[in-house]
Amino acid sequence: TYCNILSAKEYCDLRSAVAWKPIPEDQARSGLDHSDFVVACRDGETIVGCARIFWDKGYIAYLADVMVKPAYQKQGIGKRMVEECISYIDRQLKEGWRIKIVIVSAKGKEPFYERFGFESRPNENDGAGMQLWRV
Repeated sequence: TYCNILSAKEYCDLRSAVAWKPIPEDQARSGLDHSDFVVACRDGETIVGCARIFWDKGYIAYLADVMVKPAYQKQGIGKRMVEECISYIDRQLKEGWRIKIVIVSAKGKEPFYERFGFESRPNENDGAGMQLWRV
């Protein structure tokens, strides 16, 4: 089942399940609290996936943390969660508006996002995505 409720502990458990670096639960809670939209997938009481959107209320939205536990991958869960996130942004559009949804894909997962219309970078118009971690 899909819902919009995800605890910080569940989020951290998902990060661990997909081999992402851990973050403290209070940091996870802050990120979830400041998200505009969160979708989670459960198998009974067990969390198996999540995705979230945060948006500047103007023209940039960020699709983040698309995670599905390995045992549940290739079952359409990630697809459904990304579709729900994109649909959330579509509902925010006003006449004449354009909202750009960006994502930093995990290496090798670009083809998954391209199916939704995301464009890989670099390309003829855009440079490579970049990041800066502060610790």
